[in-house]
Amino acid sequence: MEKRFKKIVTNPETGRKKTVKFGQAGAAKDGGDRIRPGTQKGDAYCARSAKIKGDWKSDPNSPNNLSRKKWKCEGSKSKK
Repeated sequence: MEKRFKKIVTNPETGRKKTVKFGQAGAAKDGGDRIRPGTQKGDAYCARSAKIKGDWKSDPNSPNNLSRKKWKCEGSKSKK
């Protein structure tokens, strides 16, 4: 299944474009959006994604950073 969101990123030095895909595809059980900032589910996602290894924090266009922005994560909490 395809990812839910995508962002086209342009390298300022070379002008090359890259598509970054992120987010879980599909809808929640009730048919609504999976991303619900400010809920218990949001807090759980933010806490879990903050512990992912690697240097995703240094790249604003990493899939993890883009997803955390959608969930409105601040540290391990999801804000409304």
